[in-house]
Amino acid sequence: MPGPRSRSAPGEVRARRVLGVFRLLVAVLEVVALVGNFQYVLGFRFFATVNFFSYFTVQSAFAAVITLIVAGVYALAAPRDPPWLGIVRTMVTVYVLVSGIVFGIIVAQASTRDYRVDVPWSDTLLHFVVPALAVVAWTADSIIAVNPRVPWTTVGWVLVYPSIWLAYTLARGADVGWYPYFFLDDAQVGGAVGVAFYCALVLAIFVGLTAGLVAINRLLWRQARRVRDRPAPPPRTADRRAPRVVEPASRR
Repeated sequence: MPGPRSRSAPGEVRARRVLGVFRLLVAVLEVVALVGNFQYVLGFRFFATVNFFSYFTVQSAFAAVITLIVAGVYALAAPRDPPWLGIVRTMVTVYVLVSGIVFGIIVAQASTRDYRVDVPWSDTLLHFVVPALAVVAWTADSIIAVNPRVPWTTVGWVLVYPSIWLAYTLARGADVGWYPYFFLDDAQVGGAVGVAFYCALVLAIFVGLTAGLVAINRLLWRQARRVRDRPAPPPRTADRRAPRVVEPASRR
């Protein structure tokens, strides 16, 4: 027997379609940012393609493109996303957010050390605009509350990829003498202790942001479900105890 939830199904379908289109548009914008950024760095004298694809920002951007396309297709073709997609979307959202935070810190640090860091339009899209739009898409999904809640185990899973990337980057940096970020170069941060401090700080940011997003998702999901499951008011019925009409005395 259909309950109150079935009455909101058409609205949920429309919301899912709008969200699916939005996810795909963000993916297209991310591709534009990646292409523009690649063309920008081609003008550098010491540009190396391997170095470009070794940046965490670039790798997380590719992950965001793939995830947003998959999520967009699911939103357009299915009534809800599979549980694993919510975990992946949350982790990728955290990755692009951390990329923007780290980039902002690098730009701020450079300005205090009289070192110029250019921020072209592609970097603005890549580090600030797309992460903001990804958060909007992620929040809208939580408000709709059609998909399963994001589990707390996501907080642990979010560290797997950054840990692998960090091990690869440190090993490659020691071999070729190049690091994508200044805080991974022990010569710039006072040795291995400085590198360990910055790495622990960034990993803590990963954990903190993920825990915050999971908590927000579960809160919004619970509130939306409470509103959706609220029983509808019973239909109004005519009062059978209508007052008796008294005939005028003249007609008695």
